[in-house]
Amino acid sequence: MKAIVCRNFGPVDQLDYAEIPARPLLPHEVRVRVHAAGVNFPDSLKVEGLHQIKPPLPWVPGSETGGVVEAVGADVQSVKAGDRVMGVSDARGGGFAEQIVLDATRVFALPSAMTFEEAAATPVVYGTTLYALKQRGRLAPGEWLLVLGAAGGVGLATVQLGKAMGARVIAAASTPEKRALCLEHGAEYAIDYTRPDWREEVKALTGGRGVDVAYDPVGGDAFDEAVRCMAFDGRYLVIGFTSGRIPDIKVNYPLVKGFDILGVRYDVWRDGSWPEARANLQQVLDYYEQGSVRPLVSGSYPLGRAVEAMRSITSRGTTGKVVLVTG
Repeated sequence: MKAIVCRNFGPVDQLDYAEIPARPLLPHEVRVRVHAAGVNFPDSLKVEGLHQIKPPLPWVPGSETGGVVEAVGADVQSVKAGDRVMGVSDARGGGFAEQIVLDATRVFALPSAMTFEEAAATPVVYGTTLYALKQRGRLAPGEWLLVLGAAGGVGLATVQLGKAMGARVIAAASTPEKRALCLEHGAEYAIDYTRPDWREEVKALTGGRGVDVAYDPVGGDAFDEAVRCMAFDGRYLVIGFTSGRIPDIKVNYPLVKGFDILGVRYDVWRDGSWPEARANLQQVLDYYEQGSVRPLVSGSYPLGRAVEAMRSITSRGTTGKVVLVTG
């Protein structure tokens, strides 16, 4: 089968589109013919050797897939050959390939209306976000939720899930087009966080109180301003640093303001608490069937153009999700 192979840590340009052998199927496993695979910012970090997780080499990136079950192990009863499924890899990845072998507990039956591209765009951003908002952020109906980088894949997932959970969502995005997109996906307000006074707008929208939960995949200057938007007993969720700068904060500030700063390591929690993580993802699929969430696939590339797809993510020029398709 064809796959994208990382043989050495370094620039994404060195990834190899190559023929590799398919792995034998164990009794508890499922072989899926991959139709689409989601592309995420951490994929590039792992290839470059800059992520906390350094997979053993050679390694095939990709942690979320949509496809059709080709074969099942002798002990598998939950799915059968021919089923349309969403697959969720562990730290071993494997999604950027024509086939993937997964534990049977890591595949989900697709809602009838969900496309393979939508399936491949779901597990990472919606899984990360629901864990962040539910388990870490304790988001409650009626609370104010500020979403930074809200037009990206993880940002739009947060806007949609925040609304589904009953929050009042303020989306922060850098262009009029991106802000319009956020409003289309359920944000109550959309603000320009490139303006120097944007935190005053947040305070005005919340009646001077500030936001209860902030969701930050951006870091950098956005963090410096967003922490000043927090309400008392607020929860600031640190997702990542797509801006490229890891910010600092003096600890007296959360003390005086009375808010928490919480790190969100979804991959570690997911693999260590898989039954709970699986329940979260099933809840996301239920939201999909109810019409509360809809993954936005804004870019689709053939598998062999994975490097180009990954560059589109790291350039921060995309909205929604980018996927690879195999044929």
